[in-house]
Amino acid sequence: MTILHLALASDWDAARRVGEYRVSTIGLTLDDVGFIHACADHEQLRGVVERFYGDVTDPLVLLSVDPAGLDVRMEEVPGDSPEAFPHIYGPLPVTAVTAVEPFTPPGSGSVSRLRA
Repeated sequence: MTILHLALASDWDAARRVGEYRVSTIGLTLDDVGFIHACADHEQLRGVVERFYGDVTDPLVLLSVDPAGLDVRMEEVPGDSPEAFPHIYGPLPVTAVTAVEPFTPPGSGSVSRLRA
């Protein structure tokens, strides 16, 4: 099983230098939120991108994360149609990231890496 996290490339570069990733979502840290947001699959990722990343112009990367040994909890997000998302409690060791791919949100004028 793999979970996904969308990151600013600059945040991921900083994490690689220190050995752990501590960003929850754009503009918020693990300390601010208490966990790191993630997606269970590419379909969940699609919705997150549509809702929160449409205006992002900084380079993004898609992190594939092996959750083994991490404190990952599936938690529902309140709203019109609650669904469970994986939340990573604690810093994400860079060694748990199994793949990093450049990511371009749909509609930004470039070909997206978002799969169906």
